[in-house]
Amino acid sequence: MQKIVTNLWFNGNIEEALAFYTSLLPDSRVLSITHYSEAGPGSPEDIMFADFTLAGQRFTLVNGNTFFQPNASMSLCINCDEQSEIDALWQALTSNGGMESVGGWLTDRFGVSWQVSSSQLHAMLSSADAAAVARVTAAFMQMKKLDIAALERAFRGA
Repeated sequence: MQKIVTNLWFNGNIEEALAFYTSLLPDSRVLSITHYSEAGPGSPEDIMFADFTLAGQRFTLVNGNTFFQPNASMSLCINCDEQSEIDALWQALTSNGGMESVGGWLTDRFGVSWQVSSSQLHAMLSSADAAAVARVTAAFMQMKKLDIAALERAFRGA
């Protein structure tokens, strides 16, 4: 069992979120669903918790109330190797009410913050070439969705 599990707080619409999240990446599936009991606070037909994996990583959706709201101080980061994966995930996560931000960040229609990043960007930012790192940083901070080819051009100074 995974020792640390990220819990995402929802106010209803857990079924929709669960179906959406498990459709995003391979090795994603519903593990278990727990409904409220007769003791409440929800009704027995409502989901209280839903455990699932997203790319093999375990998460729990909690059907709470409006007491807590998701915010960008916590985000889920997906590291992609190909532009096509960035494009597909960006489209899926920003559709139906999601909102683009800057530098690969977005908020999905449920209010959960994501970073759709690239392994190439991480490698470039780890370079010992300070000038190349500065160019890449300036480039990605102007982007909403990351463009790997443009980042590579910035890194090379082209």
